Amino acid sequence: MNNINQYAVKCFQDEAQAILDLIPQLTDDFSRSIDLIYNCRGRFIITGVGKSGHIGAKIAATLASTGTPSFFVNPLDAYHGDLGMFTSDDVVMAISYSGNTDELLRFIPLLLERRIPIIGMSGNPNSLLAQYSNYHLNISVNHEACPLNLAPTSSTTATLAMGDAIACALMRVRHFKTSDFAQFHPGGSLGKRLLSKVKDYMVSTNLPIVSLESKVSDTIIEISKTKQGIAVAIHDNKVVGVVTDGDVRRAMQDKKDIFFSLTVKEIMSWNPKTITETAKLSEAEDLMRKHNIHSLIVIDENNQLSGIIDAFSCL
Repeated sequence: MNNINQYAVKCFQDEAQAILDLIPQLTDDFSRSIDLIYNCRGRFIITGVGKSGHIGAKIAATLASTGTPSFFVNPLDAYHGDLGMFTSDDVVMAISYSGNTDELLRFIPLLLERRIPIIGMSGNPNSLLAQYSNYHLNISVNHEACPLNLAPTSSTTATLAMGDAIACALMRVRHFKTSDFAQFHPGGSLGKRLLSKVKDYMVSTNLPIVSLESKVSDTIIEISKTKQGIAVAIHDNKVVGVVTDGDVRRAMQDKKDIFFSLTVKEIMSWNPKTITETAKLSEAEDLMRKHNIHSLIVIDENNQLSGIIDAFSCL
C-alpha cells in the first residue's frame, strides 16, 4: 500500500509544481485581463472544448458566485444558435491548452466579427489562439502528472488555478465581502449563517431556568428538558450563570457525599457567554468555536434571557 501511496504523492508534487511554475509566467496581460473583465458592461463568457471546457465551466461557476456575471458556452453549441447569447458588450475567455484546437479556432472569427474582446488561455504563447487574443494567459507546464505524460492532469490543474487567480483578483478589485458572497448563496449553509439572525434559530420556549438556590436534583431535571444540555441561572431577572451537564458530572465526582445537597450557585459557571438575539448566526458560530462551547445564552437589550442557541442550529 505504501508503494501505491507514492504514486499519489508524486502526482501531488507534480501538480503543485505546475501551479508554482505559473508565477514566473505571469505577464502584464494578467492585470490587463482583470481590468478588461472588471470594466465589462456585459457578461464574461468562457468557452473551450474537451477537458478545457470542463475546467472552463467550473471557472465560470466560481466567477458567477463571486460577483462577476459569467457563464460557459461550448463553441460547438455556438454554431447552432448559442451565438445569439453574445453581445458586443461581453468579454470572452477562450481556453485551449494547445492553443490550436480546431473547434475553438473556427469559433474565434465569429467573435472578432462582432468586435468582442478575447482573452486567450493556453500553454503556447505562440499559438493561433494567443495571436487572435487581445491578451494571453500562459498556463504551460513542463509535463503532465500522468505517468504516460499524456492525460491532461498538471495542465488542467494549472488552468483551474489560473481561473481561481482571476476570480480572487476580481474579488479584491471589487472589494467583494463575506456578506456579498452570502447574497449569492442564500440557500446554502453559508447563506444561512451569514444572513440569518440568532433569534430565527434559537430555542425560546420551555427554557431550562433555575435560581441560585435550586437544588442539583431539580437542576438535572431542567437540563434534561432540552437538547442544549444546560440550565440557565436567573437572579433578579438577569442571567448570572449557567449549569452544564459537564458541571453536574464534575460536581458529582468531586462532591460525592454532599452532591444532592448542593445548590446551583455552588456548581454553576458564573458570567456565561451570551449573545444578543439580533446578532447574526455566523457570530454565534464564531463565539462557540472560539470558546469551545456548544451552546450560547441569548439575551435581549436588557440582559434578560431570550433563548438558547446551540452549535447544531448553526449548521
